Amino acid sequence: MNESLTQNVTEAFGHCADARTKEIVTALVRHLHAFARDVNLTHDEWRRGIEFLTATGKKCDGIRQEFILLSDTLGLSIVLDDINQHHDDGATESSLLGPFYRDGVKEAALGANIAQSDGEPVYFHGVVSVVSGKPVADALIEVWQTAPNGMYEGQDPDQPEGNLRGRFRTDADGAYAFHSIKPTSYPIPTDGPVGQMLLATGRHPMRPAHIHFRIDAPGYEPLTTALYSSDDPYVNSDAVFGVKPSLVIEYVSKDGGYDAARDFVLIPRERA
Repeated sequence: MNESLTQNVTEAFGHCADARTKEIVTALVRHLHAFARDVNLTHDEWRRGIEFLTATGKKCDGIRQEFILLSDTLGLSIVLDDINQHHDDGATESSLLGPFYRDGVKEAALGANIAQSDGEPVYFHGVVSVVSGKPVADALIEVWQTAPNGMYEGQDPDQPEGNLRGRFRTDADGAYAFHSIKPTSYPIPTDGPVGQMLLATGRHPMRPAHIHFRIDAPGYEPLTTALYSSDDPYVNSDAVFGVKPSLVIEYVSKDGGYDAARDFVLIPRERA
């Protein structure tokens, strides 16, 4: 095949003033052309691909972003997470933010209960520190999770305001604690083109049970992560590939509910 075509296209961007934009666009062209050649892409297949992307755009609105869902299900979002996180031995690994984080949740005292839905009680607790073991006091911890119906509060008008969302500060010893209910697995939206893609390729739409954390403290790199349930049937086949082995936790039966202990280790900014 005529490789000079690819060279002609990349050279057409030669006058791009921004070096990073030029690097990204020309690399995109090279990989797109290589992909088309690798699979011997037909005109009809590309037309159907364009129709799929058009339908993906039409499914987006102020609340739903189908392109993010597409990125997630293709594993691109977690690849970007891996590329951009600051790797440091002993530090807690990051995970996907997801589309359901919401700012402005009222701050509560340590030990508060964030659940306004019935479910299996869980006591989450642990310590925020650095690799050396030094505790991080006054770190802001934000958490959010689904209700037993598999929906986040922002998706479900029947849930109380702020349900299963929390905002806390660690104490002088870096400790945090709150009560909630055990998270449940849930399907990603399947009523759009991404769902059709999963169906056509024989994939399930399920995310394993998890609870999201965002931790921020002055002088440290912010951490966005999640904890996944070891006993969930989808923990090894997450539809968006967000599970990392180090983030899988065990829920220990205790006092008619569960105990979930997990420490978090931050990275100082000067080392990031």
